[in-house]
Amino acid sequence: MSATVPGFRRKTGSLHSERRWALWSAYISLIFAAIIMLAPPFYMLMTSLKSSAEIADLSGNPWIVRSPTLENFWGIISNPMFRGFMYNSIIITASVVVITMIISVLAAFALSRMRFWGSQALATGVFLTYLVPDTLLFIPLYQIVGGLGLLNSVWGLVLVYPTLTVPFCTWIMIGYFASIPKELDEAALIDGANWMQMLVRIFIPVAMPGIIAATIFAFTVSWAAFVYPTAFITQPSEMPLTIGVVSQLIRGDTFAWGQLMAGALLAALPPVIVYAFLMDYYIAGLTAGATKG
Repeated sequence: MSATVPGFRRKTGSLHSERRWALWSAYISLIFAAIIMLAPPFYMLMTSLKSSAEIADLSGNPWIVRSPTLENFWGIISNPMFRGFMYNSIIITASVVVITMIISVLAAFALSRMRFWGSQALATGVFLTYLVPDTLLFIPLYQIVGGLGLLNSVWGLVLVYPTLTVPFCTWIMIGYFASIPKELDEAALIDGANWMQMLVRIFIPVAMPGIIAATIFAFTVSWAAFVYPTAFITQPSEMPLTIGVVSQLIRGDTFAWGQLMAGALLAALPPVIVYAFLMDYYIAGLTAGATKG
């Protein structure tokens, strides 16, 4: 008995050492990744706090602000055109999120619980459409939107954006609905509930984390989309925030760097706030969608 104790201690010490080095390696990797990821927004913040003269002065350290000022933020917020960009983005994002969630929840419920011929193949096909890059689709979509007379209109983007959001959100919801025990279906059917009552009273409350995850994804995609508005919108009055700031603050070879950085930070602020408060739900929804189905 005594002969085995030293070996056991050596093994325990080895496992403890390996665990410690694994933790240190993970922390170092995370710190390194955080520095790389946070360097661009930090540089944008420093630039947005500089005056035009300080930005043009190349002799100083670009990472340090000598005379901080909020004139860039005030200048872009007080600009009526910028407020119009923000208003357009809010209209587009809210409309797309509502349309996406209605279609995705109904489609996911039908594909995951109402078994019918070809439902599995159709569910796979819905997700595969998400893998098609938007750079291949904007030309035919441009012709469709133009044929409907919706070019240079925010409603053209409301029509097009669900092609980016519905497939992935449907896939998330299929995984979450599939993880709900089938006994709930049977109990509801025995009690005389129809399919719509089952969806509204049972599945939506239970699958709320998945719905929140899908909503966050739809919000992020519709808020930050760049290719489609660049192709479909040329009038400043109809531009969303993502392209409005860039197109109106760059004149030829003149760049208003301070306001550009301030506008980019303000445009990125809503998704950051959403992820900061709802990250746990987003991770839970993605995990369920990736492991169930």
